[in-house]
Amino acid sequence: MAKPKALGPADSTAAVDAFMQALAHPLKREIEALRAALLGAAPSIAEGIKWNAPSFRTGEYFATTHLREKRGLGLVLHLGAKPRELPAGGLAIDDPARLLKWLAPDRAMIVFADLAAIEANQAALQALVRQWITYV
Repeated sequence: MAKPKALGPADSTAAVDAFMQALAHPLKREIEALRAALLGAAPSIAEGIKWNAPSFRTGEYFATTHLREKRGLGLVLHLGAKPRELPAGGLAIDDPARLLKWLAPDRAMIVFADLAAIEANQAALQALVRQWITYV
């Protein structure tokens, strides 16, 4: 599946590059590593700036970095801006590394303390993302 087309100027890698260039954040390296991991999870994933943060989409946005997380760098997995009907039994996401903290039936968060945590959990993160995007 090909990357989705940009919906507007903020829905592009160029927008994220510009955002990152201007960003003064202590976890900038971690944000870049998380960005690379998400884009590497599936060829259908594109990026953009949504909710004033680097965010990731297929047809709709499904993940947004949480830049104000106090325990490190957060990533919120969601099903887009609009509520949608969930499958019977909810989202079936296999999480053997136990990265997900469920915030709601359609939203979960992952917190990475540092760059080492992102690198150590990259394969698990990418497996979660590949499962998650099947619901978007």
